[in-house]
Amino acid sequence: MTIDVAALIAVMGGLLLVSLALAVRLRRASSIDFYLAGQRIGVVTNALAICGDYFSAASFLGVAAGVYVSGLDGVWYAAGFAAGFVPVLLFVAAPLRRFGQFSLPDFLGRRLRSDRVRIVAVAVVQVITLSYLVPQAVASGITWKLLVGRGPLGLDPYATGVVIATTTIAGLVAFGGMRGTTWTQALQFVFLMAVLVWLAAAVLGNGFHYTDAVAELGREPLRNPVVVDGQWQLQPEASELQPQRAARFDQPGARYSLVGQMMLLITLMLGTAGLPHVMNRYFTSPTGRETRRTTVWVLGVAGVFYTLAVMLGTAARSVISQVTTVPPWLGELTVDGVLRIPEHALLVLGRLSAGSAGLTVIAIAALVAVISTMAGLLLAAAASWGHDVFAFVVNRRATQEQVVLAGRLAVVGTAAVAAAIALRLEPTSLSALFPSAVATMVTWAFAVAGSALTPVIILSIWWRGMTASGAIAGLVTGSAIAIGLFFVALDQPGWSIASLLLTPTPIAAPCAVLVAVVVSRRTPVPDDVTQLWVRLHGTASDRTAERLARLTIRGVDDRGSVR
Repeated sequence: MTIDVAALIAVMGGLLLVSLALAVRLRRASSIDFYLAGQRIGVVTNALAICGDYFSAASFLGVAAGVYVSGLDGVWYAAGFAAGFVPVLLFVAAPLRRFGQFSLPDFLGRRLRSDRVRIVAVAVVQVITLSYLVPQAVASGITWKLLVGRGPLGLDPYATGVVIATTTIAGLVAFGGMRGTTWTQALQFVFLMAVLVWLAAAVLGNGFHYTDAVAELGREPLRNPVVVDGQWQLQPEASELQPQRAARFDQPGARYSLVGQMMLLITLMLGTAGLPHVMNRYFTSPTGRETRRTTVWVLGVAGVFYTLAVMLGTAARSVISQVTTVPPWLGELTVDGVLRIPEHALLVLGRLSAGSAGLTVIAIAALVAVISTMAGLLLAAAASWGHDVFAFVVNRRATQEQVVLAGRLAVVGTAAVAAAIALRLEPTSLSALFPSAVATMVTWAFAVAGSALTPVIILSIWWRGMTASGAIAGLVTGSAIAIGLFFVALDQPGWSIASLLLTPTPIAAPCAVLVAVVVSRRTPVPDDVTQLWVRLHGTASDRTAERLARLTIRGVDDRGSVR
């Protein structure tokens, strides 16, 4: 496959120029500017930036890949990713913003009056951040290897893609901070959505009909490439719902049993509220009301985005299999008309729809999706290490400049660790194990978030009796169960059992809640829990009155008249 490498280099260079310009402008930025963009981000801009954070390579490449390889079962990814903002809208967004901190660990530390909670939450955030970062880096490597196929000085093309993407994004975030990253993410998402709309229009203009394609694909058993004795060959997929029958594209069961489908949906829905790079964005809104409006916008945009992704995954399966004269470049990627690596679906569809120019556009969009999401993740890492660890544990007297510098160093360090892990992974072998390697790997991050952070956050928002010891117990329990089941899943010979273990939130989250409640019942709540509750749930007038009362009492105490 050929691509306009100059266009890719121009995009990367443009992003670096933007980051350098922002570095000059924000060189004396305060910590609230660097981490929260001054808390002045409007509804639409913040919604688009959240979409840029959330609609990652797992959404752009992964959802289409999941549909491509498993048909209807791939739609569960789209449904879960989109529905994840419903719990956020109903239970988390407005109270979280009204409390008004820098990050999720900062919220828990201040709500429960405990630095121990803060440190444990930082550790969980780092696990989630790396679990989400690594598949983005893997996607960048896959894209570069397919499209460019070479690296400087003989470097492996996959490694080249990983290194270039992580280096570019680390520079963008370290220099630009939250304010600069917000605007670039919003613009990047507009471009990403425009590319999806363009590709959908191109496919429909070439005669594709969704319902006809689904009916046609469902007539034959679903077959996918596997390696047998060192050779690629197509093998039928067995139905997880009806093991005695072959799976079909238009029927559920190609990858997940009924229990597996429910566990995947619950994991994705609950995980969203615990994703640090997404939830930290709510602290940048001016008010709690605007966070609700922002979430409504995100839900609407998510519905459109994932509908297009599902349609294009189906189109790729149909269009690629119907190519009569297979060009050499396509023959290298397929086995009897089926892609070996599902993440190539949109890239190949772009090439078939509009030649090398179409391929270039899709490639740039894929890298933009990676860049945008990785930027948000690195900002979450910066907030956790720079603000929550450095400013609260290492040096409580740190200046604003020192706190910002610590965040920038955290960005570089986290990006380096993610790149090192991604370089050790083999995308081809991962694709043989999972319906979509990128989407499945991202699901691991959702699982840890939904098993540990989300239960503790919701309890802290809605239960007065939550204590620091209970939160720590809940975080440790949820994380331990989720991570433990991951390692068990890796030893499973078949996907049917592994898929359940890789989506453990319906098991781990209730355990985390139970342990957190039991421990909280035996330990004291913060002394000022009523004041904290007003900050979370009181009306604007309630919160104003509470602040005035505290100021009045403080003034009286200072004069020594009354206590």
